Amino acid sequence: MSNKMRLYLTRMNHFDSALCIKLSHASQYTFIRDWFRLMSRLGDGVFWYTMLLGIIFMQGESAWMPVLHIVITGLMGTLVYKWLKGKTLRPRPYQVLQDVWLTGKPLDYFSFPSGHTLHAVTFTCMTLAYFPSLALLVIPFSMMVAMSRVVLGLHYPSDVLAGAVIGVALSLISMNIIL
Repeated sequence: MSNKMRLYLTRMNHFDSALCIKLSHASQYTFIRDWFRLMSRLGDGVFWYTMLLGIIFMQGESAWMPVLHIVITGLMGTLVYKWLKGKTLRPRPYQVLQDVWLTGKPLDYFSFPSGHTLHAVTFTCMTLAYFPSLALLVIPFSMMVAMSRVVLGLHYPSDVLAGAVIGVALSLISMNIIL
């Protein structure tokens, strides 16, 4: 690796760490901490599966195939992020940076990529492909889930960005848009 590349990566790591620390300190405010804990908890799947059940309830039999496609794509996301976490083994920021405030509960040991964000973006993209009228519901929620991961001290911003990029790519592949 060239010296220029090392310098660039070092600067990016410093920026990523500094932003992570700054955003985690927002959790000092009870409302912010509680709000993002709720967003994170709903992002565990509660919101998405409740929404999908609501779609089936409202649209009946015609919703089964799109909902099944969304769920299968979400399951593929689980395989991808678990595999990546097992390969990268990046520690969570609160384990490395003493100034990061942990105010959420980690579901596993590793940070990269953010599985919550990957799923939020995947479910959002897939939902919008089939049910675009839900955009005002799913887009803001997905953004809140992504932000929650950094605010709660569980992920670096780069973990969240990577999760979002992977979520979009997985959705595009699943919808046969890029092959």
